[in-house]
Amino acid sequence: MHLDHLSYAAGPAGLDATVAELSAALGATFLDGGAHPRFGTRNMVLPLRNRQYVEVVEVLDHPAADKAAFGQVVRQRSEAGGGWMAWCVSVDDMTEVERRIGRHAVPGNRRRPDGFNLEWRQIGTSGMKADPQLPYVTCWDVPTEEHPSQMAPSEIALTAIEMAGSPHRLSDWLGEPAVDALEEIAVEWVAPHGLPGIMSVSFETPGGVVRV
Repeated sequence: MHLDHLSYAAGPAGLDATVAELSAALGATFLDGGAHPRFGTRNMVLPLRNRQYVEVVEVLDHPAADKAAFGQVVRQRSEAGGGWMAWCVSVDDMTEVERRIGRHAVPGNRRRPDGFNLEWRQIGTSGMKADPQLPYVTCWDVPTEEHPSQMAPSEIALTAIEMAGSPHRLSDWLGEPAVDALEEIAVEWVAPHGLPGIMSVSFETPGGVVRV
């Protein structure tokens, strides 16, 4: 397992305004990622080093957003003010994850502005909705060079995460490989005061360390 990306829900001002704030803080430009027709959302993407990226997501006025767990989570987080919403790990083979979670992965896709149809399978968004410290899992069905982290060169690296929750809860749910995927990053686990999940993220940028 590999820590693939972090999801940040747009605030009440919308996707463009949220991206502008993050771009100013990080000194970087987000790229238009496109819409997720099965989930009723759309995103903008910041490629990072180490085959990772950040996506800022907003919910669309689309029936899929009311049916899909991912769309529901985006709506809830945005209505609560926006901010860090979820983290995602990637795997090369979804079989073991499906066995542990007890259900099959669902297909996802979004067509980028350049016309390329990015495709993947994902699982765990319902678990993430109930307990935001838990990741959802993606298996990419595209060539390596089409991964969102490869959309543009990047000088920014994800270095640390403050997570409200427990690595034991994570291990019980998805196994030790999920904990190992996070431990590639400096992780500070703190007791949740309210909902568990990502509290803050630190990045190494050309202008120094930035904490969001």
